[in-house]
Amino acid sequence: MAESAQPLDLITMGRTGVDLYPSNAGVPLARVDELGRFSDGAAAGVAVAAARLGRSAAVVTRTEDLDFFAIRAARVFWFTGSGLSGEPDRSATLAALKARGRAAVTVFGLDWQPTLWPQPEGARPYYAEVLRHATVAVGTPDDCALAMGVREPRACAQELLAAGAELAVVAPGDGDVLAVHRDGTSAVLPGGAGEAFGGRLVHGLLSGWELERTIRYAADTGGAPDGEDR
Repeated sequence: MAESAQPLDLITMGRTGVDLYPSNAGVPLARVDELGRFSDGAAAGVAVAAARLGRSAAVVTRTEDLDFFAIRAARVFWFTGSGLSGEPDRSATLAALKARGRAAVTVFGLDWQPTLWPQPEGARPYYAEVLRHATVAVGTPDDCALAMGVREPRACAQELLAAGAELAVVAPGDGDVLAVHRDGTSAVLPGGAGEAFGGRLVHGLLSGWELERTIRYAADTGGAPDGEDR
């Protein structure tokens, strides 16, 4: 991205992929007529979800020759824990965070993927290191158990804040979403998790909404607060 270009609303960096799903479910593979392609991976999914809400978004899919200007200029930079599991992704993620310098909104999606960590205890130092660069931390209780050593949502949120985040969001996917800000503001709301949650969270943060409205919107993938998206 040239320095004169308009900064993006969102740049994500981390796990990406493509899933193939049969068009007709419930039948043997030999009887499947066609396969549909769908984006997968936390980084790709969050970017797609935000783009569907009208936000300009891009995904870093190549770790060589990173566009540090674009990463610094983006209104939100979202990176994931899966990018810390090996090289060259780990060094690229750390370089991007150093270039970013906690500018604007920097979101760490904890994104714990057991298959990527042959020795899970080796992940915690890297998680602790990148939390110092994040202004927002988002994860499930399982993510928190790995990263912070605690599973209970409120205890996890407090640990994430103590580690450097200004806003901690714990979203289990099958229970209440807890969000706690360093200023003492908090919100507990029923809802979901995943990439759609992440994209809607980004939209709320960019919209400048207060915390409860942002979390309500993010957790409710069926609609927007007050009947509006913007």
